[in-house]
Amino acid sequence: MTKETIHAWSGTYPAAVDDIEAGASDPLFVRAAARTMQVLSAFHGAQGPLSLTDMSKAAGLDRSTTQRIIHTLRKLGYIQRDDRDTGYLPGIRLYDHIFDTMRLNGLIQRAIPVLLQLRDTVGERVDLSLIDDVRLIYATRFQPKRDTLNAMMLGHSVPMYCTSTGWSVLSQMDEAAARDVLARSERVKFTENTLTDPEVILEKTRQVRQQGYAVALEQLMPGEIAIGAAIVNTQGVPIGAVTITAMLSDWPEEDFVRAMRPSLMQAVNMLGRG
Repeated sequence: MTKETIHAWSGTYPAAVDDIEAGASDPLFVRAAARTMQVLSAFHGAQGPLSLTDMSKAAGLDRSTTQRIIHTLRKLGYIQRDDRDTGYLPGIRLYDHIFDTMRLNGLIQRAIPVLLQLRDTVGERVDLSLIDDVRLIYATRFQPKRDTLNAMMLGHSVPMYCTSTGWSVLSQMDEAAARDVLARSERVKFTENTLTDPEVILEKTRQVRQQGYAVALEQLMPGEIAIGAAIVNTQGVPIGAVTITAMLSDWPEEDFVRAMRPSLMQAVNMLGRG
C-alpha cells in the first residue's frame, strides 16, 4: 500500500475524541485529558509537520486551547518542533509508552517466540494484529525479505472489511456486531478487487467461520496475497489475529494456502490458549 493510498483512507485512524459527547454523562470523565489526546491525535494521517492552525482544526478545538495544550506537551517532551522549525511533530517521549505497551501486553509477549518460529517456518512476512473497533493495528511484525518502510512500521493499521485478518475477526462475531462494524467502516476500494459490499463481505466471513482462516487476494495492494486467522480466547472472543503475507508472483494461491495454513493455524491455536 502506498503512502498516498494510506492517506486517502481517513478510516486508517480513529476519529478524534469528542470529549463533550464521550463525557456528557460520566462524572469521572476528565475533559482536559480528552482534549490533550485530541491534540496528539491531530498527527494521525499527517504527511509532515503541522502548524498550530493545522492541529487546532484536526483536534476540533479552538486555537487558544490547542496552543496551551501544545505548550504543555512540548515542556513534557510529547510534542516537538521539526528540525527546520516549520511545525510540530510527535515528541520522543511517546516511545516510552510504545515500549510499555509492547512489554506489558500479554498477547504480544506470548506471540513473539511463536511468530518468530512461524516466520522461520514459512519464510514470508508474519504480523500480529490487535483489534481496535473497525480496524486492526500491527503490533508485531517479522519480515524476512523485501524490507520496505511500511514493512517496518508497527502501529500502522488496516481496515477489517477487506483484509484476511479482518474477515477472520468478523467471522468470530455475531452477525449484528459484524454488520455494525461494516456499517461504520469507510469502505474504500484500494484495488479493483477490494470487497466493499457488506453482504458480499458477510458471506465471505461465513465461509471463513467454517474453515477457520481467510485468504485475501489483492485487497489492499495489487499482487499481494495474505492468509489470516483470528486469535480467540477461552470465552470465544477474538482478541487479535495473525497474518502471513506474500506476493502472487512468488506463490500461486493454492500452493500458498497449502504451504501456510498448517503453520498459521498451529500458531493461532497456541496463542488462543492464554
